[in-house]
Amino acid sequence: KAVTRGNGQVGEVVTGSARAFDNIPLRIPYKGELLLRGEAVISYADFERLNAEIEDVALKYKNPRNLSSGSVRQLNSKVTAERHVRFYAFALVGAGSATGAATDATGAQTADATAAMVPPRESREAQMRFIASLGFQTVEYFPVTADDVEERVKWFAEHAEANGLPSDGLVLTFDDIAYSESLGSTSKFPRDSIAFKWQDEQRETVLREIEWSASRTGLINPVAIFDPVELEGTTVSRASVHNVSIMQELKLGIGDTISVYKANMIIPQIAGNLTMSGSAGIPEACPVCGADTLIKDENGVKSLYCPNDGCLAKRIKSFTHFVGRDALNIEGLSEATLEKFIAAGFIHEPADLFKLERFRDQIVAMEGLGERSYENLSAAIDKARVTSQVRLLYSLGIPGVGLANAKLICGACGHDWESIQACGKDELIEINGIGDIMADNFVNYFTNGANLTAVAHILEQISFEEAPQQQEATLKGLTFVITGSLATYTNRGELKTAIEAHGGKAAGSVSSKTDYLINNDRLSNSSKNKTAKELGVPIIDEAQIRDWLDKGIAPTD
Repeated sequence: KAVTRGNGQVGEVVTGSARAFDNIPLRIPYKGELLLRGEAVISYADFERLNAEIEDVALKYKNPRNLSSGSVRQLNSKVTAERHVRFYAFALVGAGSATGAATDATGAQTADATAAMVPPRESREAQMRFIASLGFQTVEYFPVTADDVEERVKWFAEHAEANGLPSDGLVLTFDDIAYSESLGSTSKFPRDSIAFKWQDEQRETVLREIEWSASRTGLINPVAIFDPVELEGTTVSRASVHNVSIMQELKLGIGDTISVYKANMIIPQIAGNLTMSGSAGIPEACPVCGADTLIKDENGVKSLYCPNDGCLAKRIKSFTHFVGRDALNIEGLSEATLEKFIAAGFIHEPADLFKLERFRDQIVAMEGLGERSYENLSAAIDKARVTSQVRLLYSLGIPGVGLANAKLICGACGHDWESIQACGKDELIEINGIGDIMADNFVNYFTNGANLTAVAHILEQISFEEAPQQQEATLKGLTFVITGSLATYTNRGELKTAIEAHGGKAAGSVSSKTDYLINNDRLSNSSKNKTAKELGVPIIDEAQIRDWLDKGIAPTD
């Protein structure tokens, strides 16, 4: 089995992909339990070859490390094989007792397998040799002493760029495993090892702009825009400056000559400012809402904030809800992408999401997007232009109006949007399942001028699909709970939809307001069955509810 590191505790099983690695032995001599740790790597040569085959610059891979990570997690192992991923082991984590005869790489039993059957437990160098004897490729390593350690570190540094593999550093650790373990560790790091990081590759460039990016927390971050430079095999033109304190320390100004690098070979950063003009100002108004900004000093770090509670950047969650799966269902609009669009001024209200074609060129040029991403997003937006009244009502994010209540309200109003929007409190509380608080929230929303304007703008961009055929409301006023497996309905959702189409409500738990519990196993000892019996709620089976629905008749006592 091959498993990724994941979050450090739980990873993903990627055995299928690992079998397609260039250098993984599919059979090994050792037959006991064996746990190895290593790195999946794509060489610079293969990375450049793959990028050379991609014509669209926006679609080219950013760096070998990200490409390797994505390749390992591919569902199609053929894709992994085409990218020539290699595995380099660097640690023997554990080994159990070997059982049975050892075999060679072809599966045949070996005559003398004594050495292969005993994993070394005292020396790391011996363990690395053992791993190699099983057919695994290991990272490059050397035993050193106090006399030659500095010379060997220098050798590694000089050869790092020439070895053809991404390498961001070197680990120095004790060979004696028992002594290493006796040293223990801090809360984060083992005490028996030291990590060296190579000096990051740096390039000089010219600062052209400071872009202030607003976030949903109100924090406004400075982002440096500079002339594109090549770093670690990719082109970069942007770097976060993080906060006002760092910006002031660097004394940034438009036209300054700055040096940039990639932290950990991934994240662009500004290393220094050769000009230090300090001419770049700090905005006095929020770039999103125009409200006066303020600078907060927290533990000696100054950051820029927008204090306006109504700032669009702070409403990022509402946009995320609006495009969600059960709402307008616009695929490709993640929270991060929405935040980028808000910061760039592309969207100010939900209806603006249907007008993104105005910013096509800017979107295509955004980091992490590109031509293909834009085309996919455009197709998803066009698909969302035809939607249902239920989806739209749910998408507005009215407190208390979840998907189930949106269905009840739309059904009670005949799926007519004008009727839905004009629905008053008295009408709402007559709907089974709608209470005073939710009704108040609903009415307050549709009596707010700003909300009415926003909804009107959305309606200009969408059309409603044909409303579901209205069934006779034979189940009106009745609440059902579904539990257990079903035989004739595909799933509980299908039965729930059928109940709602006939005016009923499908709840999730049994209570005193429940009229019927649907369970094919009436003798079940499930908690819902027990609660239903305690409360005197009738238990019916699937055949009974289907009979009522098919015949369009109301239940009788």
